[in-house]
Amino acid sequence: MTRVRHPYLDHPSPIPFAHRGGAADGLENTAAAFRVAAAAGYRYFETDVHTTADGALVAFHDSTLDRVTDATGRIRDLPWDAVREARVAGKEPLPLFEELLEEFPQARWNVDLKAESSLVPLVDLIRRTGAWDRICVGSFTEGRVARAQRLAGARLATSYGVKGVLGLRLRSLGIPAALRAGAVAAQVPESQGGIPVVDRRFVREAHSRGLQVHVWTVNDPDRMNSLLDLGVDGIMTDHLETLRTVLTDRGVWV
Repeated sequence: MTRVRHPYLDHPSPIPFAHRGGAADGLENTAAAFRVAAAAGYRYFETDVHTTADGALVAFHDSTLDRVTDATGRIRDLPWDAVREARVAGKEPLPLFEELLEEFPQARWNVDLKAESSLVPLVDLIRRTGAWDRICVGSFTEGRVARAQRLAGARLATSYGVKGVLGLRLRSLGIPAALRAGAVAAQVPESQGGIPVVDRRFVREAHSRGLQVHVWTVNDPDRMNSLLDLGVDGIMTDHLETLRTVLTDRGVWV
């Protein structure tokens, strides 16, 4: 394991992340899903945030309600009073991210900023609740994460966006590339468009810069073991029991 650069990463073994709380049961990003993850022993949760028309910060992956709920419409166009009536899989309500912070005080959260409108509300929430050590902010958009970092300062843990990951990959191949300062992790897929992202050179380059490598979204036990053999520092999964079994068998489940 690489050295810890931020209290968020203070974990004695590879970090198991419950991706959207463990999305395999169809109740992704609901309080019910995160309760199952907590009961299974997870304390690192991955989620996403969007902002409603009246500024409520909702834990939800999609920009619209259509795919996983019994309602329709774009979250940014709807007030919280309407969004709160939607039910994931027809059963579970969408939670406010602040509600999740309160219900799971021991949990640490990897938060994907899905929209620019969520940036300031998220940073304000972290500042107001003092949750600096509990949250790592990421986004596919490098500029969005960089703006969050500038707004919040060094206390905020962030991961690289696509541009940062590309720069790190190029550097791992010996090609000069600029990298944003201040990130604590590279959170990446195993491959992109059929091109491998995570290999021993990538992990070595990240570790040489004090960065952890977290890989998403891995549900196959053989792939989990292969990544752990490469020295990755965290795995995000929909299949909570599978990852827990792999880490337990390796003697590194904490």
